[in-house]
Amino acid sequence: MTSAADSFEPHRRFLVRLAYRMLGSVAEAEDAVQDAFLRWTDVDRDAVAEPRGYLARTVSRLCLDRMKSARAHREHYVGTWLPEPLVDDDGAAGSASFAGDLSVALLLTLERLSPLERAAFLLHDVFDMDYGDIAGVLERSEPACRQLAARGRDHVREGRPRFQASEDDSARLATAFHQAMVTGDVAAIAQLLHDDAVLYTDGGGKRSAARKPIYGKDKILRFIVGLAAKGRALPERIDRARINGLHGFVMQGAEGVETLALEIDGDRIVALYGIRNPDKLRHLS
Repeated sequence: MTSAADSFEPHRRFLVRLAYRMLGSVAEAEDAVQDAFLRWTDVDRDAVAEPRGYLARTVSRLCLDRMKSARAHREHYVGTWLPEPLVDDDGAAGSASFAGDLSVALLLTLERLSPLERAAFLLHDVFDMDYGDIAGVLERSEPACRQLAARGRDHVREGRPRFQASEDDSARLATAFHQAMVTGDVAAIAQLLHDDAVLYTDGGGKRSAARKPIYGKDKILRFIVGLAAKGRALPERIDRARINGLHGFVMQGAEGVETLALEIDGDRIVALYGIRNPDKLRHLS
């Protein structure tokens, strides 16, 4: 019999991405996958016809248990909740391919679904699991799983960008935004933002951040100017990165590391997602 580790490792990356989509947390996703591995060591692996499907079902069930407790925890979360950032170096091969199904906007949309809707949608539409297997995972009938996935699909469709920017245009805007940040040029930032842009900042009560999303370019600019007036220094270092497939930045300042991701729709930045909660940035240190 192949060792548990040798038969599990080829599926680990797939399982972590499944768990991350369900939980929105890198650390919790890795914990769920490790729990699945421990269960895998006790299984008669020769009797498992499709290891990937079996492990996906195991991880999904573990994530569902975690999602129930996470939902209760987030009801008491201080300020705006954002998923932990998945960071790749800018230009990493294939990193842009994750923008569609790992973007912060999608994960926030999924967060508004019930755990069962989220699981049914992800397992069917993203991971191509048939409804018969999903019914086994969710312990619901096949028709019920079809309805759950359909409701999730409708929500996701509503949250898709109206005008998908080309990669060249996205890179150009990100470069211009990077230059504006480095120089502190608020006027240049203003030219890059959509009039209806939204700024989300997640400090989790551990570091200063706006408690609620800031809607509209003018209010975002006032917020930025206000930070400067309060003596908030520019980051000591700003590195380009892919964050959940989006163009963004990993920044190092006096308080530590933080990230900022840009959602681009057409030729303007429509959303900015800043994570300052140190608990969500440990994997970047």
